[in-house]
Amino acid sequence: MASDGARKQFWKRSNSKLPGSIQHVYGAQHPPFDPLLHGTLLKSTAKMPTTPVKAKRVSTFQEFESNTSDAWDAGEDDDELLAMAAESLNSEVVMETANRVLRNHSQRQGRPTLQEGPGLQQKPRPEAEPPSPPSGDLRLVKSVSESHTSCPAESASDAAPLQRSQSLPHAATVTLGGTSDPSTLSSSALSEREASRLDKFKQLLAGPNTDLEELRKLSWSGIPKPVRPMTWKLLSGYLPANVDRRPATLQRKQKEYFAFIEHYYDSRNDEVHQDTYRQIHIDIPRMSPEALILQPKVTEIFERILFIWAIRHPASGYVQGINDLVTPFFVVFICEYIEAEEVDTVDVSGVPAEVLRNIEADTYWCMSKLLDGIQDNYTFAQPGIQMKVKMLEELVSRIDEQVHRHLDQHEVRYLQFAFRWMNNLLMREVPLRCTIRLWDTYQSEPEGFSHFHLYVCAAFLVRWRKEILEEKDFQELLLFLQNLPTAHWDDEDISLLLAEAYRLKFAFADAPNHYKK
Repeated sequence: MASDGARKQFWKRSNSKLPGSIQHVYGAQHPPFDPLLHGTLLKSTAKMPTTPVKAKRVSTFQEFESNTSDAWDAGEDDDELLAMAAESLNSEVVMETANRVLRNHSQRQGRPTLQEGPGLQQKPRPEAEPPSPPSGDLRLVKSVSESHTSCPAESASDAAPLQRSQSLPHAATVTLGGTSDPSTLSSSALSEREASRLDKFKQLLAGPNTDLEELRKLSWSGIPKPVRPMTWKLLSGYLPANVDRRPATLQRKQKEYFAFIEHYYDSRNDEVHQDTYRQIHIDIPRMSPEALILQPKVTEIFERILFIWAIRHPASGYVQGINDLVTPFFVVFICEYIEAEEVDTVDVSGVPAEVLRNIEADTYWCMSKLLDGIQDNYTFAQPGIQMKVKMLEELVSRIDEQVHRHLDQHEVRYLQFAFRWMNNLLMREVPLRCTIRLWDTYQSEPEGFSHFHLYVCAAFLVRWRKEILEEKDFQELLLFLQNLPTAHWDDEDISLLLAEAYRLKFAFADAPNHYKK
């Protein structure tokens, strides 16, 4: 944990009242005010120190709220937050997979081979294939950040068989960096494996009719960069499985989008729509990564996409949070035409105008497909998000009752941190490169952005149980939950998170009960 000295005030103050939109615009950080919920937060409770050291002044929610403002902009304190070290996601089930995989796969250079036994500190490098839960009582879940003792590898063979869902991946693999360690695979063998996996995608995509179910299974553990644009377009439902129909479909949908631009975009300055457009114009510079968003061409593209979507979906209109969902699609599609080492540093200045037009249309349609499945997150009062946050609270209370009680004891309500997790699909919590990897799996799962996302959020919260339980103050605890130290996360961290979420999905398949249809 960062020292008290490193915790600088990061909250941004803005007393100016922002204009509304077609419906009320809710902040992505804070949910609509609920007097029944917030009424319980206004009481001040005295807390006694547990040790005879100098007593620390405990803040209450009322004091905290009176001294802070909206946290939409995290801003300049990222450097301090980068210093927070992340504990490894390390559940018994994931460790079983890690030990089994690491006997056959290489690790990153300079990291010793993971050994079984207590006191384990190295980060495991497992496959991304969701592990099968162990036999026995599936509801006895060991906390992920306190599991430091790996199980014997032989126990993996005793795992209870699961009835696989439609999207359960088979023989999923993750591409890992290789070393020259003779006990591991050589880097050349690793490259061959990567090339073999890429060939599987290419063969699947080149067939006369792409088997979408097989594509989902193959994509669950991550999609190679060269084939990710086409794979996302297919998995989102934007393009048909028939290869011969794809060019005509692309041409027709791109033409349709620019017909919308011609018909609607000039109305952005009309009185009935100017508040919506102004809100979009205000929100786009707040997005990340800045190196991408601050490029004028990108700003104009995002403004058009968001405004057209808002006009064509009056039931919700534009709501803060929708703007973030444009970025992953745009970055994935633009990387088909440029070479960028990091997705955060994409430069569109050298991309031809016609290519940018096509990418803009593709981004609009794929984002629309995503939002079709979660639109109740953005209708008036955002009932979808409020329901999902309640479901998350119920699920965490069963997964890790101690963490749940700790949050309740310190008057931290799930809406205060998890609202943004649902509103932005964790995009503000993990780097963009991790979001793209996360969306590979979401698009491979039935209802990935709604149903499976719930289990990812549960795994994400319990991932930090050690740090959460160490915080004994409302303000410090809430600040930590709103600024989790994930800046250095990579694809392997996401693969571990997804593996744990997949296990929870089966271990708690009947929770929360009211989610069942």
